[in-house]
Amino acid sequence: MRKALRGFLSLAMLIGTVSATGASAGAATAAEPAALRSAVSDSGTSTDIKDRILAIPGMSLIEEKPYPGYRYFVLNYTQPVDHRHPSKGTFQQRITLLHKDTSRPTVFFTSGYNVSTNPSRSEPTRIVDGNQVSLEYRFFTPSRPSPADWSKLDIWQAASDQHRVFTALKGIYSKNWLTTGGSKGGMTATYYERYYPKDMDGVVAYVAPNDVVDKEDSAYDRFLAGVGTKECRDKLNGVQREALIRREPLEEKYRQYAADNGYTFTTVGTLDKAYEATVMDYVWAFWQYSLPADCASVPADARTATDQAIWDSVDSISGFSAYADQGLERYTPYYYQAGTQLGAPDIKQPWLGKLSRYGYQPPRTFVPRSIPMKAQPSVMRDIDNWVQHHASHMLYVYGQNDPYGAERFRLGAGARDSYVFTVPGGNHGATVAGLDPAENATATAAVLRWAGVAPAAVQADPAKAKPLAKFDAVLDKRDLTTEHRLGTRRP
Repeated sequence: MRKALRGFLSLAMLIGTVSATGASAGAATAAEPAALRSAVSDSGTSTDIKDRILAIPGMSLIEEKPYPGYRYFVLNYTQPVDHRHPSKGTFQQRITLLHKDTSRPTVFFTSGYNVSTNPSRSEPTRIVDGNQVSLEYRFFTPSRPSPADWSKLDIWQAASDQHRVFTALKGIYSKNWLTTGGSKGGMTATYYERYYPKDMDGVVAYVAPNDVVDKEDSAYDRFLAGVGTKECRDKLNGVQREALIRREPLEEKYRQYAADNGYTFTTVGTLDKAYEATVMDYVWAFWQYSLPADCASVPADARTATDQAIWDSVDSISGFSAYADQGLERYTPYYYQAGTQLGAPDIKQPWLGKLSRYGYQPPRTFVPRSIPMKAQPSVMRDIDNWVQHHASHMLYVYGQNDPYGAERFRLGAGARDSYVFTVPGGNHGATVAGLDPAENATATAAVLRWAGVAPAAVQADPAKAKPLAKFDAVLDKRDLTTEHRLGTRRP
């Protein structure tokens, strides 16, 4: 699950200092409309929204960044390491808050990884024209307890983090709340709803994998055998085969590449294992983040292609830095969760014959041996059962060509006012906007309805539903080209 994590992790950016941004933030605050500078407290007095937020016990300011029409705060919030035993230590968890108005609904976003410290809007936030709270997932640095007790990294503890943040902010943002996220973030939104079903008024989960039985992954093999055109699959398979056939000369190139960049391979064990892991991701990674038209850039006849052409194709799609220690370190929490609770794909790739030495390597390979791991196979079965029988106000969006959609969430007879839609030709970046017009309108109308802001015209005719906020080229931009270079076998 490496490449998926390239997505949503271009989100981790270095935080600037408060002193460096305080003056500009203050100037921008003075220029903002009064509705952004203040909020009416329970006593009826007008108080600056920042003061109200910082009055929450355990909340502290890292910095405020200016953005037209909003207040944007980067915050720390004190969380228990163990929500079952709050007295046994705390840690600081990063939060960002894109504040529009306390009279608007609020969207709770998590990528399931690091949090971006630059202003941005998830699609549901634009649809409802609301506020957005974004949370960094526990154990992703710097939101990691010290010392790190890895047994406290599980989906219930993470859902409890969200519950405490929601509880803390609900007194200020009293209108409806939605939770959302893409990929691992969509999984996170689902788990939060399962454990705290009374918190949110709706869930919008994008491209969320649902690996119920981790040892049975044939659905992925069937998917890869039929996705796209045979011509494209043959080209991709050919490049992947050649990369393993030419292991010796290409590993020499890899060795030099590692030396030039200071890469080491202690976690996976050897450069050979890291090389093969990258190559084994190639086909999956292409379909996860590329489009059928991108097949034109794949060498047409891999057998006659140069070593450089094979290297460039694999590197551009899988990324040879992904399995170096320096590429893995950031994502240790994900691989730990994949090996303990979430599950991870194990695909066969029969076109490779006996060229593979290690197979599709499991999450344990990518976690330092000093961190103990124990599989908990019942956890995903519980989640799947709950969604099928209790889903209410839940929307799932998948991409037709995304391998992660081969094992997806499905709704059972117990689901109410919930939907699963697929974007035609879509990949791991599928959105509501990419759906067929009728499904787009149905999904948009549902989000507006759950948020309590559906206009009368939409209530009368859902086909008229559209986002309430205009597109913003900065806030609403998502660069998949950058995202997919950050990791490969991650959702």
